[in-house]
Amino acid sequence: MRLRDRSRAAAGFTMVELLTVIAIIALLAALILPCIAVASQAGRRTACLSNLRQVGLGIQSYAGDFDGRIPFGPTAPPFTSPSSFYPSTGAPTSLLSLQNGRPVGLGLLLATHLASQPRVLFCPGADQPQDAGAELSRVGTGQAQGSYYYRHGSNPLLFDTPTGNGATQTRLDNPGLNRLGQPLRALALDTQFLSPPDLVNFDVRPRTHHRRSTVNILFTDGHAVTRPNRDARFTVDLREYGDIREAFDRILSVLERADAVP
Repeated sequence: MRLRDRSRAAAGFTMVELLTVIAIIALLAALILPCIAVASQAGRRTACLSNLRQVGLGIQSYAGDFDGRIPFGPTAPPFTSPSSFYPSTGAPTSLLSLQNGRPVGLGLLLATHLASQPRVLFCPGADQPQDAGAELSRVGTGQAQGSYYYRHGSNPLLFDTPTGNGATQTRLDNPGLNRLGQPLRALALDTQFLSPPDLVNFDVRPRTHHRRSTVNILFTDGHAVTRPNRDARFTVDLREYGDIREAFDRILSVLERADAVP
């Protein structure tokens, strides 16, 4: 080997060669990372779907113990603050417990039917930071919130009337019809909720999932599906203050749209 060839071999890569390798690595990363992100998102969506199926099994088990009736109530306490998210008995809710700590909605499953797997009440595809452990620790002592709207009484009212609102407990063996006269099928689905930013002082804040692109829906027969959130049809958008009073009506409307999902 000639002296110049030996010197070049000892020198290793040239600067041009090194920059070329770096450019190739950067290009490959740019191609691969979006694929990894998509796969990760799909994995979280699948895990969420599995969680909803487990919730469905818990509801069916509960109904088997209570003559076909799903978890319902309790009676809403007097409304005293915008930070109370359950002002009307039987309203669709994502709460697991009330401000007084009393379990509500799907939170009624925590004592027995979901006692060994309480985290299924939380979607791993949340768009905002969430601490499932912290929320679960509040059940029994304060207001706690899960990931899914739960429909247990089909009550759209913002406040209970003095004589009650007439909300009735849904039964799995005979769910009945929704307000549109269609069969009531959807029991729960991912929250896709938008609110005015300054309501954060009352802990009213956006709670969305799967980048608002899809929702997972649980039906009365126990099966769950993923469906696209086209045109935000499953999003409850309350960013305009005038819409706040329609909150529960809009949540119920989203569930009614889910009733028609094939």
